[in-house]
Amino acid sequence: MSTETTAEQAQQELLDEFEMFDNWMDRYQYIIDMGKQLPAYPDEWKVDELKIQGCQSNVWMHHRRDGETLHFEAVSDAAIVSGLIAVLMRIYNDRRPADIRATSPHFLKDLGLDKHLSPTRSNGLNAMLERIYRVAEEEVAA
Repeated sequence: MSTETTAEQAQQELLDEFEMFDNWMDRYQYIIDMGKQLPAYPDEWKVDELKIQGCQSNVWMHHRRDGETLHFEAVSDAAIVSGLIAVLMRIYNDRRPADIRATSPHFLKDLGLDKHLSPTRSNGLNAMLERIYRVAEEEVAA
């Protein structure tokens, strides 16, 4: 994958990967397996100001500006949520703020996550997306 891949291209690559699964149990397992690949998250970043509100499980998200791009790191204490974090990182991590803002999360509908996640998991996923978009908005305005 090229470093010039856009968030939209990353989203499409993810959708293509999921086409190989015939059922939702396999898709859930793939999402959980993706979460197991997340990099280690430092304990000192597990603080209230980095905690995502609206998630059923504990989720922390740290970000920093890295040149022209935004770098995110996040962790959860729930396996499926860690997988959802990994999905978001695939699409939005290490992207320019304008690219993040321009890329709507159609993967939610395209993958069926909007129908297959519990309401509390959907709320948490939306809270994580809101944080990513808010950070990108603040960086564009800065």
